[in-house]
Amino acid sequence: MGEAETDSGFGQAVRRWRDRVAPEDAGLSDGGHRRAPGLRREELAMLAGISVDYVTRLEQGRAANPSTQVVEALARALRLAGPEREHLFRLAGLAPPGSGTVPTYITPSVQRMLDRLAGTPVAVYDASLTLLTANPPYAALMGDPSGWRGNRRNSVWRHFLGPGTRARHTPESLRLFETALVADLRSAVGRYPADQRLRRLVAELRADSDRFGELWDSGAVGHHEAARKTIDHPQVGAVTLDCDVLTVATSDLRVMIYTAEPGTEDAERLALLMVLGTQTLVG
Repeated sequence: MGEAETDSGFGQAVRRWRDRVAPEDAGLSDGGHRRAPGLRREELAMLAGISVDYVTRLEQGRAANPSTQVVEALARALRLAGPEREHLFRLAGLAPPGSGTVPTYITPSVQRMLDRLAGTPVAVYDASLTLLTANPPYAALMGDPSGWRGNRRNSVWRHFLGPGTRARHTPESLRLFETALVADLRSAVGRYPADQRLRRLVAELRADSDRFGELWDSGAVGHHEAARKTIDHPQVGAVTLDCDVLTVATSDLRVMIYTAEPGTEDAERLALLMVLGTQTLVG
């Protein structure tokens, strides 16, 4: 198969599967009358975290060699089952990620769970703590991650080398948090020895962050636990929420869920920022 045929087949498959996804199944409004079934290009682009122009060029066969990250993001946004996902990788001229690499596939059952939590801030991370997807309430709470690329999507990199998050820390909670981050990354390296992206991430962190290097070299051991976190939101102020991290054993995903105790001021602030976030996203 030549490159032109590969590109054309890839684009045709993306278009066919885009037409198959109902907007409401992806957590989107149907937007009234539609000329065609399924997702619009701009909706697919938003869900996958890539530009509308790039989706257009891919579908029209004018963009060659999409990266593994782009194909994975499109497979998630299109809600492809396992064999379909593998087929999309092969159409792109790529081998589907193997058992020695960090899984980034959000299974249909996990996606259905996310759909049912549409009013709750939820994000899904892979075993290296790289953000795979975040729903609009999470974006409203923690900041919109749709423009993040590469290592900017990794929680460990963002903490030690990037801008951090809106979450407050005491000296003790910061120590425990950093220890857990490093321990999780070390564990991921052990489980996925063939993942070169993960090894490059660790090398960059060790080279550029003295604190990460200190914890890594010390063999720090820890793990993430359910906790109450205070988020400093730029519009509604401090919001204290319960943060639970659920691990999906079969796919090694981390599902992070933020909830407020009913009837509290924090619940009212969370409800308010959901409205503010929705208005911002719609506007």
